[in-house]
Amino acid sequence: MTTTLEQITTVEQLHRYVHASLCEQEHLLADQFQTRVFELHQQEQLCGLQFHLQGPRSVKLSAIWTSGPNVVYFYNARGERYGKVRLPNRLTVEASAA
Repeated sequence: MTTTLEQITTVEQLHRYVHASLCEQEHLLADQFQTRVFELHQQEQLCGLQFHLQGPRSVKLSAIWTSGPNVVYFYNARGERYGKVRLPNRLTVEASAA
């Protein structure tokens, strides 16, 4: 089942959406690779999450969700931004909840 942007209301749903999107970008089998999540802080406040997927042949993909504008930025294996998605529902994330 594919998650739509309107369905994303939790960090777990965001994680699943980002994972599927990153795998789709490089035509990876989603069940073969994991996405790690790192908290991003500014002045000791949680301000976003970084998602990192290590694929085969040193393929590294990432995405960053920023809490202020509630936007996800997607980056390809060359580190170039290839996508930007604004989430319609605001997520509330507690530190260490990721």
